[in-house]
Amino acid sequence: MEPIQVQPNALSILEDKIKLIKKGEEAIYLVGPIKLPVNLYGETVEFKWYSWLKSENVTEDFQQVIDQLSSANLAEFQQSSVLVYGDFEYGADALIRMHSICHTGDIFGSKRCDCGFQLKQSLKMIAEHGTGALFYLANHEGRGIGLFSKAMAYILQENGYDTVDANEGLGFPDDSRNYDEAIEVLKALRTKPVTLITNNPKKLKALKTAGAPVSGRTPLWGDVSEYNEKYLQTKVKKSGHMA
Repeated sequence: MEPIQVQPNALSILEDKIKLIKKGEEAIYLVGPIKLPVNLYGETVEFKWYSWLKSENVTEDFQQVIDQLSSANLAEFQQSSVLVYGDFEYGADALIRMHSICHTGDIFGSKRCDCGFQLKQSLKMIAEHGTGALFYLANHEGRGIGLFSKAMAYILQENGYDTVDANEGLGFPDDSRNYDEAIEVLKALRTKPVTLITNNPKKLKALKTAGAPVSGRTPLWGDVSEYNEKYLQTKVKKSGHMA
């Protein structure tokens, strides 16, 4: 495929919406903010949306970045993004959620987990709080094992394995998620403290270890049913999730 030839006036618009975040010899290109009206429990709430792309090519010549998109097959790979609400950069207190993609829960509304509920409820909490951001982490499916492996893990779960045993039974660690890119984006968007919406101590530790300005956390439990009761119990007993 021939490289995209971006018109000069289009490039001038895009340049104002692209931010380069340098991370060692690599780059994270952050695109946004973009107005995104979201249907949240029947009400329209306007968020600001960003997406980011990690690259080994560090340049402030965004023409080069755009020219490479058509040959990079990006549609075959997932990119993460963040929904921002209110005055996230300067607001005194902000809620954030590091939400791992869950194809079955977020899209299909699966009751085997509580991910779909946590996604919607986090957005609601952020909007009600007045300031915050939800980071949607696209390479975290199945706690980092991918969708195809997650499908096989589900089969193991239907045959007596719990979620931790199923991942380990396939040769994966219980949780292989990495938050480095999201934390770099967080630091680029905000320097003031944030409160993390999570039950997972590993997320809290990852942010604090990376020097992110975390002032505390708030738990998020709910949508308990016969379908996910064992799943939630395993989170507490084996993964150390907190109330």
